[in-house]
Amino acid sequence: QLVESGGGLVQTGGSLRLACVVSGFTLDDYAIGWFRQAPGKEREFVSAINWNGLNTYYADSVKGRFTISRDYTNDTVYLQMSSLEPEDTAIYYCAVVNWGSWSPAGSWGQGTQVTVSS
Repeated sequence: QLVESGGGLVQTGGSLRLACVVSGFTLDDYAIGWFRQAPGKEREFVSAINWNGLNTYYADSVKGRFTISRDYTNDTVYLQMSSLEPEDTAIYYCAVVNWGSWSPAGSWGQGTQVTVSS
C-alpha cells in the first residue's frame, strides 16, 4: 500500500514537499515513482528513484525544480517541489515503477491534490 500526503494550495513560485509512505512490502526492493493527473488530462510520469536511491529520473517539465528522495528508516519517498507553476496543478500519485520505461507497476494510492495559484 502507498499513501500520499503533503499536497495543498500554494502561489506561483512556492514550494511543497509530498510524501509517499509505503507499507506491506520492502521499500528497498523497488523503484518508486511519482505521477500526476491534471483535470482533463491523462496521468503522466513526473519522477522516479531506484531501489537503492542512487539513481533518479525526472520528466523534462520538472527537471531542476523537483527533487525525489527516499528515507528507508520510515519507508517514505519524498518529492520536494520548488518554483511551482500553475501548470503543476494536479493530483499527485506514487507507485512502484518499472525502471527505464517509467510505467507504473501496481496499484495507486488515493493521491494528494496540489493546486498552484497564479
